[in-house]
Amino acid sequence: MKTERGLSRRLGRELLRQAVYISLAVIVSVFVAARLMESVLIEQALLDEADYYWKRELQQPGGALPDTKNLTAYREGLGADIPDVLAALPPGFHSHDEPRKTLTLVSERNGEKIYLVFEVGQVGELVTLFGIVPLALALIVIYLSLYSAYRISRRAVSPIEYLAKQVKKLSPADPDASIFELLPAKDTDNEIRVLAEALQDLVTRVTEFSDRERRFTRDASHELRTPLTVTKIAVERLLRNEQLDPDSEKTLLRIRNSAEDMERLTTAFLLMARESDEGLRKEWVCVNDIVEAEMERLRIIAPTSDIAIKVEAEVQLLVQAPEKVLESVIGNLLRNAHAYTDAGQVVVHIGKDSMSIEDTGPGMSAVEVEKVFQPYYRSQRQRGGFGVGLTIVKRLSERFNWPIEVDSEIEKGTRVTVHFPEVSREKV
Repeated sequence: MKTERGLSRRLGRELLRQAVYISLAVIVSVFVAARLMESVLIEQALLDEADYYWKRELQQPGGALPDTKNLTAYREGLGADIPDVLAALPPGFHSHDEPRKTLTLVSERNGEKIYLVFEVGQVGELVTLFGIVPLALALIVIYLSLYSAYRISRRAVSPIEYLAKQVKKLSPADPDASIFELLPAKDTDNEIRVLAEALQDLVTRVTEFSDRERRFTRDASHELRTPLTVTKIAVERLLRNEQLDPDSEKTLLRIRNSAEDMERLTTAFLLMARESDEGLRKEWVCVNDIVEAEMERLRIIAPTSDIAIKVEAEVQLLVQAPEKVLESVIGNLLRNAHAYTDAGQVVVHIGKDSMSIEDTGPGMSAVEVEKVFQPYYRSQRQRGGFGVGLTIVKRLSERFNWPIEVDSEIEKGTRVTVHFPEVSREKV
């Protein structure tokens, strides 16, 4: 179960915790103080009573012993006989619980002893009673103060919670800045209003940026493809001229191949420039067919290459993705593997949920593998290009959640594996 971590809930729990701690501290303090007061007050009262008696005895010998409702005095030769339980007690204070709770002070002056027996039970009840009353009042004040603090804090926090809910309602595809204009006017601090205005301004700017981005990608897609298409058509017409010499034909082929590369690169850049996947129609695309199409393009680009390209397919692997994206990923990986292979072959393996491309090129060190996806990184064995092909692959794979693994060993080759989490399979 997901735990809610709202500001109000956290604030309420914290105030409740503080109330419990303060209550425990007050209760313990009051009862400890009651016990200490009970003991100290009674002992001090008995000492004062004994001192007063001895002073009076000096002035009027044989005077009456102290006798009240809670205090009984004994002295040899005066009044009642001294109980056996008291007769053997040394000077000082002595407590007894049977038959009733008492505190006895044995006071000695000039060889004479007086026994003051005080019943502490009733006094203890009074002390406890008068301790409970202030305790209850203190707790009531504490609880009311904490509740008031909670209400005030909740009113202070509620606009922040409101803003958080409004932010959560924002649609990435079409954010609406006007939702922040509905901020409740009551009990809203200036700081909250500043925050709401800042969020509103930010959403407005993001919306404007998103609109500019969509217009740019739309216009760039048209404006960049148009000259490339014209170039390709012109080259095709020139290639149909039977009077072309071999050098001119070779130059025209290079122009055509470069135009096709530029077209694919433009498509990939425009895909990456989009903030969202809106406009990228997803469909079930066959990885096997894309591999065959990219291999055919590679043969056109490098018609004289002796590098063999072999496909090992376990299944017909279908991936739900925009076709152009998958073409860009597979095409860049295949051309990169072909470019780095001097002799041997490039093997494309299509598994149940992945595709790997393995070459017999010079390979890479562990340090180079870590940097291979960095923009414009060129290793010591870099051959042509600008070092952006694998960067494009990495960004598109992250965009569509296709994990990539690179395994390489110097002088043995490199294997790049792309995993597809959501796939469909058909028999080959």
